Amino acid sequence: MIRIDTRIFVRLKFKPMKILVINWQDIKNPRAGGAEVHLHDFFGRIAKMGHDVTLLTSGFKNAPREETIDGIKIYRMGGRNYFNFVLPFVYWRKFHREKFDVVVLDINKIPFFSLLLEKKPLVGIAHHLFGKSIFLEVPVPMALYVYLTETLFFKIARNLPFIAVSPSTANELRKRGVKQVEIIYNCVDRNKYRLLGIPKTPYPLVTYLGRITKYKSIDHLIEAFKIVKQRVPEARLMIVGEGPYRKKLMELAKGLEVKFTGFVSEEEKVEILNKSWVVVNPSVKEGWGLTVIEANACGTPVIAANSPGLRDSVQNGGTGILYPYGNIERLAEEIIRVLTDEKLRETLSNNALTWSQDFDCDKNTKRLLKFLKKVGDA
Repeated sequence: MIRIDTRIFVRLKFKPMKILVINWQDIKNPRAGGAEVHLHDFFGRIAKMGHDVTLLTSGFKNAPREETIDGIKIYRMGGRNYFNFVLPFVYWRKFHREKFDVVVLDINKIPFFSLLLEKKPLVGIAHHLFGKSIFLEVPVPMALYVYLTETLFFKIARNLPFIAVSPSTANELRKRGVKQVEIIYNCVDRNKYRLLGIPKTPYPLVTYLGRITKYKSIDHLIEAFKIVKQRVPEARLMIVGEGPYRKKLMELAKGLEVKFTGFVSEEEKVEILNKSWVVVNPSVKEGWGLTVIEANACGTPVIAANSPGLRDSVQNGGTGILYPYGNIERLAEEIIRVLTDEKLRETLSNNALTWSQDFDCDKNTKRLLKFLKKVGDA
């Protein structure tokens, strides 16, 4: 009897894709946020499957021009403020002639208009669209520039196939006229984000985790915490992350028991999430709210504004609580309720753990790769 090694057929069947990804920042950039974590998690896994992944991105101080991280070949050029102006010249000179199966445009800031001229298969990834919320973040001239370029981009790119990270973002894209939208949720690495078996802090700890920017509305949390301290005087607030709005928030938080950690490592982040009693995200808008699922995977419920993206990642009354965006009194009320009701915290925590298991990185990476192959083969 002749035995046939079926692994030969598996090897013959496998055809690696050559993928180019373009994003403003990479995972090592000091300004990296949820979009960069999302990109690196997914495309790092795709690279480990044997596919060829290149990331074209902006540079930052002391960063090497070329570097490979987790199988992703990274090429950095230009600075953050002018990357979109440098990109066309570099791309058409160095990358245009390469035979990429698909080019992925990660749209999370000013879009890349010049790449729409490329005849190779293109895919867009959208975390969230700024829309008018950009006016909460930057001065009016810059906000107007971002708003108009975003509006114009989606008028031109409505035939581009898009991946959205949440139903809220998918709805926004469809309202902008985009015809083909695939929802592929963010995921959480459960090898990193998990229960550590360590106790919660002996005092009620409220935590914010993420970029410290104006549109995240962290000032609402600090104002709400002033009310919380009147009812739960032993409560403390920790703000984890870095960003341009930090100094302003530190001034606002004077006299309160608020700790600003600055940048922390992944290991420290997981430990903080495990120790926290509740995580709060008061943002006006998110693509999905990756930190919500990270907190949930560590057994911590989340109180969040009922905003696009966050209303997708938080199950109101199940894994956490949603409150009307900007309602500081209601936010304070919900924080007090969670901190003082042990049974409620335990129920939310158990539900959060179960919910987080739905967002498996390996499963969602396969879905992403299948979509990219579909576009590349079309």
